[in-house]
Amino acid sequence: MKRTKHSKDFKLQVVKEATETGNNSLVARRYELNPNMVSRWIREYKDGKYGEVDVAVLPDLDSKELSKENEKLKIILGEKDLEIAILRDLIKKKNPHLLKNLK
Repeated sequence: MKRTKHSKDFKLQVVKEATETGNNSLVARRYELNPNMVSRWIREYKDGKYGEVDVAVLPDLDSKELSKENEKLKIILGEKDLEIAILRDLIKKKNPHLLKNLK
């Protein structure tokens, strides 16, 4: 199994969600983590390992994920628009009689 080193921001986000929901297993399943790891991160947070950070005021990381997904969707939409324009040009050049059916 591949070991992954998680960032401090990611750990704090997981701790925030786990403390809000009160269900470590559910949060662990959402992020594909071991529930024991989530519990350990919560314990480390309470012991002050992550400094004087209050998870209640942390912004959600989901906004970053949403912006990445939004950019991907914009790219896909642009590609589809380009494909449609190319196909319309091909129809105009090769089959002028089909152009009447498009309108």
